Amino acid sequence: MNKFLIASGGLALWSATLLAQAQTPPPPAPAAPAVAEPQAGFVKSVRGNVQLLSAAGTARTASAGDALGSVDRIVTGPDSSASVVLRDDTTLVIGPSSRMDLKEFHFDATTRDGGLLVSLLRGSMRMITGLIGKTNPDAVRVETQTATIGIRGTDFIVQTDGQP
Repeated sequence: MNKFLIASGGLALWSATLLAQAQTPPPPAPAAPAVAEPQAGFVKSVRGNVQLLSAAGTARTASAGDALGSVDRIVTGPDSSASVVLRDDTTLVIGPSSRMDLKEFHFDATTRDGGLLVSLLRGSMRMITGLIGKTNPDAVRVETQTATIGIRGTDFIVQTDGQP
């Protein structure tokens, strides 16, 4: 608030204007843009027919370099495969005629805190764990229709026939 009260016409008007501006609340700030959830990783390589299905249900043909969301499904056709690298350097190789859900992925590169849950519905998958598996193995889980696997190593293969 301005405290100039000198009886000069122009200065008094200027002082009153400053006082009015000081009492008027500022206009609301524009809404912050929605913060996009960071991608979980990317598709490193694709052989044959590979589809990515987002949590929203949109499907797209996968190609090398595509972003992978924190909750995505990868479906490979016969004679097809895909290799995916997550942000913590976990590598997943999904074999032919497979369906794998990335059900949960979160990772903080600063603290190396995170979690990973993968569900192999059918087919085969090889996993080479990254920083999450190396610093906190209990935070990495692989589900199949008949079992949940806790990770105690860094490189393994899982295969399921998709029948309950």
